[in-house]
Amino acid sequence: MTKPLEGVRIVEFAGLGPAPHACMVLADLGADIVRIERPNNIDHQAFQHTLRGRSIVEVDLKSESDRYEILDLISHADVLVEGFRPGVMERLELGPDHTFAMNPRLIYARMTGWGQHGPMAQRAGHDINYISLTGALHAIGTTDQPMPPLNLVGDYGGGSMMLVVGVLSALYERERTGEGKIVDAAMVDGVSVLIQQILEFMSKGMWNDTRETNFLDGAAPYYRTYRCADGGYVAVGAIEPPFYSQLLAGLGLDEEELPDRNDPRCWKALADILAARFAANDRDHWTTIFGGTDACVTPVLSIEEAHRHEHIAARRSIIRSEGGSLIGTPAPRFQSHGDREGTEESESSTTVTTITDVLDSWVVSKPAS
Repeated sequence: MTKPLEGVRIVEFAGLGPAPHACMVLADLGADIVRIERPNNIDHQAFQHTLRGRSIVEVDLKSESDRYEILDLISHADVLVEGFRPGVMERLELGPDHTFAMNPRLIYARMTGWGQHGPMAQRAGHDINYISLTGALHAIGTTDQPMPPLNLVGDYGGGSMMLVVGVLSALYERERTGEGKIVDAAMVDGVSVLIQQILEFMSKGMWNDTRETNFLDGAAPYYRTYRCADGGYVAVGAIEPPFYSQLLAGLGLDEEELPDRNDPRCWKALADILAARFAANDRDHWTTIFGGTDACVTPVLSIEEAHRHEHIAARRSIIRSEGGSLIGTPAPRFQSHGDREGTEESESSTTVTTITDVLDSWVVSKPAS
């Protein structure tokens, strides 16, 4: 099956975090991506699966001759992706003014934490800083303190995924206008989009701006984790009444004898009762009890356990490579009409090459329309 982005040529300037992750997704979708790295950079060795599906070219961005070669490459590209602070590419004479002059159809995608303008645009930062200013970090954690949700919300949810959306949208618009576009993907903007539902809950009086007092932040007894007898945990998401009824049935509890689940004042008492039941047996016992039901109870698996779960294994969502590494396989999946499972992705790798070789392959192949 042909991948959706086959024929799309992307020049990626090496960096860490959301920009290479976005390019990983674009490569999984079929884009032909050339990653520009400084000489003797080991990023592509240390992060071989995040950098999968790329050709890597080592060049000196401060070299005049190398810069001209890069400009030649960009003149044949559909998309440029960079994740430097604002102004860096302009100082290298590789900014939009230079590139659009020779390639007006170029999609120029810029990934930053703070954005291309604003009082903090030139400040350093990481995922935890970007989500702290949007209110997202404040809402996640325990009553005592906020807890960073790994670096998934800022870097990847608000960062790389929004960059991918921007690139795909700009490519689609170019089909109608024939013109390129600058994509300003800022993590603070992306995270602000991700928390829209919470903002709406607040505006309707359905959300308190205090951690562990809301129905989705671990306070509600029907939406939280519970410790089991063996020290493992189960995740409970029985929000809707029919699912909650199945939860209670599996635990052997009578709803009429329990505190009112709809009254937040009763949540602690109800949670204590559910916690005592879950603590009476190990995680595997509850996995068996709730397996095949709509109680929305699942085991909390470790990363090492996850790829062996029957559903994850059946869909090959996480696989172990021949080298022993765990890999999250490409998503979303695509299928033709009548093909219920789609195609199975094979493991891809990075290839170190030269700009000359890339241009030779690009010239003979058909560019994206």
